[in-house]
Parts: sequence; structure tokens; C-alpha cells
Amino acid sequence: MSAGQVVVDQAAFRRVLGHFGTGVVVITGVDGARPVGFACQSFAALSLDPPLVLFCPARTSRAWPVLERAGRFCANVLSESQQPVSTVFGRSGEDKFAGVPWTPAPSGAPVLAGALTWVDCRIEEVHAGGDHHIVVGRVEALGELTGERPLLFYRGAYAGLGPTAQPPPPDLEAFLTGLHPDDWM
Repeated sequence: MSAGQVVVDQAAFRRVLGHFGTGVVVITGVDGARPVGFACQSFAALSLDPPLVLFCPARTSRAWPVLERAGRFCANVLSESQQPVSTVFGRSGEDKFAGVPWTPAPSGAPVLAGALTWVDCRIEEVHAGGDHHIVVGRVEALGELTGERPLLFYRGAYAGLGPTAQPPPPDLEAFLTGLHPDDWM
């Protein structure tokens, strides 16, 4: 450790950042004809022009090297009812796709049945990020939107949205299209 560097307690770091609620996605790809994937809560939009997203797999991930070789991935945004799917994809060592229906995205990566939507990407860049990688993906195709609610992760547990004070706009896609880029990023 260099002089002046502060040591942050890992348990405190996890506890504090656990108060930042995140959505849950399953990152999928294919190894030949075999589907691979893992649950990920480190996923975000990065850029509108060009359309880029990012996700952060652990350096110890067994699925990540397969996805990196494939050069493509699909981020499946999970719905509130898909907590069991997230649990399966959050574990290692089992056939994660057994009993989980899916169809191929344009890249061939699995789109999980019941997902809120999906984002199909080509890997653009990979950066080192401590004990994780930072993977930048160029968006090449997008899934349709559903009316389901998202699966969230907050304070070390799954969470859902509470009742909303107002309903979403009737034409959500038109509403989102009308927003200025600075409204979101």
C-alpha cells in the first residue's frame, strides 16, 4: 500500500453500497451450441451515442471467459417474478438452463422467457476493475418492453417496487423517446 492510501473495511463497503438499489440481469451467451450465463447486478447504460452498456463480472467467473471468447452477450432484465431464475443463475456448478425456457437473440445468446426486456450486444472493450472486469458492450438489438415490474436487489436481498403514486404514462415508449438525453445520463 502506498503512503496516504486509505484502507476501507470490506464489510462496511458492502453494507453502505448495499443501500444503493440495483436491477438484476442475467448475462447470457453461447459456447458453440451450449448456453452460458450468470446473474449480475452490476449492469448499466453507458452511452446513447453510440449505444453502449456495461456490466462487471468477477475475475473468478467461469462464465465470463466463455462470453469473452464468443464476443457477444445478451443482458436479460429480470422481472419481479423471476427471483428463482436469478437465484439459479447466481449459483455456480449446475445446469442453469435446465427448466428455463429461452429463445435466441439475434446474436444467438439466450433471451430468457419472462424477462422484462433484453439488450443484445457485441463486446466493445474490457477493462480491469479491481477484482472484476468492466465490460463495455455495443448494443445491436433491443427486446420489446413488457408491463411487468423489475426484480431489484437492495440491502443484500431481493426487493420489488412498492405501490406507485401515479401510474406510468399510457405510452411509455413515446414518453421515453421524448426525453432529452441529459434527463437520464
